[in-house]
Amino acid sequence: MATLILSAIGFAIGGPIGGSIGAFAGRQIDSAIFGGGKTREGPRLNELSVSTSSYGLAVPRHFGAMRAAGQIIWATDLVEHRDKQGNGKGKPSIVTYSYSASFAVALSSRPITGVGRIWADGKLLRGAAGDLKTGGSLRIHTGEGDQAPDPLIAAAEGTALCPAYRGLAYVVFEDLQLGDFGNRIPALSFEIFAGEAPLNISDLLDGVVSDCDADVPLGGLAGLSCEGPVGELLAALDPLFPADCDACDAQLVIRPDRVQPAAIPLPEATTSDSREDFGGNAGYARKRGPADDQPIGVLRYYDVARDYQPGAQRAAGRPLPGQPRALDLPAAMEAGAARLLVQQSAARAGWARQTVSWRVTELNPQVRPGAVVTLPGHPGKWRVRDWEWRAQGIELTLIRLAASRSTGAPADPGRGATAADYPAAPSTLVACELPWDGNSATPVPLLLAAVSGANAGWNGASVLGDWGEGALEPIGASGRARAVLGTAEEALPPASPLLFDRHRTVVVQLAAPDLGLSGATMRQLAQGANRALLGEEIIQFARAEPLGEGRWSLSGLWRGRGGTEQAVGSHISGEPFLLLDGTGLLVDPAGLGPGTPLALAAIGLADDVPVAAPVLLRGIGERPLAPVHGRAVALPGGGLLVSWTRRARGAWDWPNEADTPLGESSEGYLVSFGGPDGALASWEQSGPALTLSPAEASALVAAAPAGRFAIRQRGTRALSEPLLIDLP
Repeated sequence: MATLILSAIGFAIGGPIGGSIGAFAGRQIDSAIFGGGKTREGPRLNELSVSTSSYGLAVPRHFGAMRAAGQIIWATDLVEHRDKQGNGKGKPSIVTYSYSASFAVALSSRPITGVGRIWADGKLLRGAAGDLKTGGSLRIHTGEGDQAPDPLIAAAEGTALCPAYRGLAYVVFEDLQLGDFGNRIPALSFEIFAGEAPLNISDLLDGVVSDCDADVPLGGLAGLSCEGPVGELLAALDPLFPADCDACDAQLVIRPDRVQPAAIPLPEATTSDSREDFGGNAGYARKRGPADDQPIGVLRYYDVARDYQPGAQRAAGRPLPGQPRALDLPAAMEAGAARLLVQQSAARAGWARQTVSWRVTELNPQVRPGAVVTLPGHPGKWRVRDWEWRAQGIELTLIRLAASRSTGAPADPGRGATAADYPAAPSTLVACELPWDGNSATPVPLLLAAVSGANAGWNGASVLGDWGEGALEPIGASGRARAVLGTAEEALPPASPLLFDRHRTVVVQLAAPDLGLSGATMRQLAQGANRALLGEEIIQFARAEPLGEGRWSLSGLWRGRGGTEQAVGSHISGEPFLLLDGTGLLVDPAGLGPGTPLALAAIGLADDVPVAAPVLLRGIGERPLAPVHGRAVALPGGGLLVSWTRRARGAWDWPNEADTPLGESSEGYLVSFGGPDGALASWEQSGPALTLSPAEASALVAAAPAGRFAIRQRGTRALSEPLLIDLP
């Protein structure tokens, strides 16, 4: 470009020697802009670009907002983390391993203003709010000229061997947890901010070409990357942002087209009597060139609306002959801006097929290549493409400018599978002890730590135990699956645990709006579906009606399940709700050392302090079930017969109506009688009945006329809740 311009001016002023000098000066400018190689390849979209670590690869320069992979420039070995959990009772312990790594990634060879989102293996690793979605920490070095060495790299390599990487923007991950990425460093890509729109060609030439005035706004571009010589990028921008390169004066000036206040009117064409000259007596020659075999009709770019994934827009209108040429532009923009750019480029190419050769004899310094002119007797505006000085005058080659700028057409970026950016969610914890299921291999007691978060971005928490010593000891990880838990908005009224409750309802507010519940049939309820902990009572519900915003109304209740019938009348508003669907961390206290945790706690990435919760239903796995069907019958002669029916711990089914095994080492009962002030008498029984003589019965009635019998089954580990029987 500059070579042709300066060569022509030098030849006109100084003859062949002046032309040689002008060509040499122009080559210096072209070499600075386009690079010195003979082979030129335009920039391409790196659709599958991933972070690499190779010597000799160029670190691109970024402008505006872009998404790029970066290159790993420093890394440590993987660090192994060992977590041992014992099952107790002579069973083998379980050892799990996790890995982390620390490494640095170079992003840009010019300073940046910041880093936004980060993707790892296509999943969001860092959100727009700056929160990491997995364990570890991140430090950003913007590449300024005075930036200090990273403290981690300096500590690992030594201060003398640690560069500050001034002028290079990079990030450092410290102890990044790799469990979500197959225990390897994932393929990373970064949202890089390096200035604000609108971009300008002067930014691209800054530090590349000196003494250059290149004020050409790149409207519509949100970001741009330059990975090779600047000339290759300018060549890709030229069809979309046509500019005039004026090297006729002391300073190289680049301006967008049509920046003249008004078009320059040319005089009438000068005729020539030479047969070799064009136009003859007319002084001009007009022609329309053939259509381009490969007109630019497709623009490929990075779509901002789809997390900078590659997109493509086509020019509107009647398809032109030939296969349309696709232009790859390493720029980020909206779909509408891309559609407008490619449509304007196609319109300019169509109008530029009209050319006019025009001869003048008057030398006007303003009429030079790039100037916009008008012609007498010819409509529209024309641009001077080149000129040639001859004996008969100055021959100008003009191209037709588009009659008007295209306003574009509606554009659709398409629907992309973008990663959801959930805000950091604190953890919510409900802890309880589970009833024994009757399986001899199930530990007793067995604790459940159910943890959840307010959105789907919550990725688990560490579970800790409190043994009452003022310290929290690690137990294990909750896993990523969110438990369905919440709180009751109202107190559930009491009801009989022996009947299906068709009238009472309870409204619960779940921890997140996207958590849900579903109904169940009576057969499904009989098979254990929809078991839930509400306060200290385990219920089952047949119907779950959504009320919106995570609120659910539960009805069709089975009450007092799992031996919790004592809690049917103890409900309060705000008590915890937990769906017992198998989600959560099961904790066997026997594998954690002596004693059982008094409370459990959880801490996740968004938790500043551990979230603690008491252990509900404490002791329910060790206690026998309370006896049922208690009766006190007066015997002939004044005696008294007290009887009841036992229940087996862990026996929730009643197959063939046959009696189930007791599940304890022996059968025994503690029977007591008393009033509000305490027990007056007690008996140890080995069977489900107690017979009192007339004298014993009379003495009890006389001592406490309103007294009651309390029947507790004696188990291997604890006593059951009491069965209360009134006097006949």
